[in-house]
Amino acid sequence: QVQVVESGGGLVQPGGSLRLSCLVSGWPFGINAMGWYRQAPGKERELVATIARGVSTNYADFVKGRFTISGDNAKNAVYLQMNSLKPEDTAVYYCNAVIISSEYWGQGTQVTVSS
Repeated sequence: QVQVVESGGGLVQPGGSLRLSCLVSGWPFGINAMGWYRQAPGKERELVATIARGVSTNYADFVKGRFTISGDNAKNAVYLQMNSLKPEDTAVYYCNAVIISSEYWGQGTQVTVSS
């Protein structure tokens, strides 16, 4: 059974940094693509960044230059380094894994940016 588990969220002041981690278990092979999405209260879930085969990355415009996605294929893990955080980055961040033709989601980790 595939499980997706995020960690690393928390409370940070504006301008601060956080690093999110996501580990996929229950799948012994490589993963086509992994990514991070977020959902703020009252808003739709939106794409933050994705990485395909551990190499090809894609970012939402609102995080370009501030966030960096990286992956570890051997561990089936993906990370999101978030710098220069803004209050509008406050949301629940979800990890997504695409395995063959199925998508798997984690339970989410809360990121709050506030002074």
